[in-house]
Amino acid sequence: MNTTSSPLISAEALAERLAEPTLRLFDCRFDLADPGAGARDYALAHLRGAVHVDLNRDLSAAVTPHTGRHPLPSAADFEARLRAWGLCAGGIAVAYDAGNGMYAARLWWMLRWLGHERALVLDGGFARWRSLGLAVDAETPSYPAGDFVAHPRSDLAVDAATVLAVAADAGCRVLDARAPERFRGEFEPLDTVAGHVPGAVNHPLTESLAADGRLREPDQLRRSFEPTLGGVPPSHVVVMCGSGVTACHLLLAMEQAGLAGARLYPGSWSEWIRDPQRPIARG
Repeated sequence: MNTTSSPLISAEALAERLAEPTLRLFDCRFDLADPGAGARDYALAHLRGAVHVDLNRDLSAAVTPHTGRHPLPSAADFEARLRAWGLCAGGIAVAYDAGNGMYAARLWWMLRWLGHERALVLDGGFARWRSLGLAVDAETPSYPAGDFVAHPRSDLAVDAATVLAVAADAGCRVLDARAPERFRGEFEPLDTVAGHVPGAVNHPLTESLAADGRLREPDQLRRSFEPTLGGVPPSHVVVMCGSGVTACHLLLAMEQAGLAGARLYPGSWSEWIRDPQRPIARG
């Protein structure tokens, strides 16, 4: 199982490794419009041995007047959750969601953020697994506590002040993964203010997806990022979205394209607009 050349694992490859004792599977299915849908889907059927992970409860901290809609939990709190789920320091973690990897990518990035490099996303998620007729069940697994120890990487995340500076620097780039109409400020279904960070460039999640909803091939992804990056190296890039979830999928796509090294603005647009002094652009 390769954890360096690609952040993805195929259903076929994963099916051959399910018996590995340190492998842990995480079912990240979620629906922003119906937050309980993921838990219901998990209860009906999931990959054998998978633990259910909820975006709001497990992958986010409580919202405050100063945060975005999905603030990161503290490193200590998330370390405790990972241990409770049975993750060990040398174990392999595979995250999946319904299909396109958007929610699984959030867990994948958070594992990297805490220093766990052996993290992968199931390519095609639950949809492709089922399409291949691979085994599922409805049992909730129980694991002994793991010994995972967090080693937080502060270099992977940035704050709003850094975003403002990066967006104003011609040698850097802020990429916004939201839909074009949200980026332009024409339509805003989730946040109280519409628009984008001045100087940011739009690169919607859909640009990274093939017709079947899976990530495109690495060379296709690289070509799609070339005009957006405009020659800016990944190490000079910050990615954001509405609340720090879709942006993780953008980082997953960049890594799959061989463009690893960009940083995340976890608070993203929903945090940016909490401070009325921060500038807003539209159009």
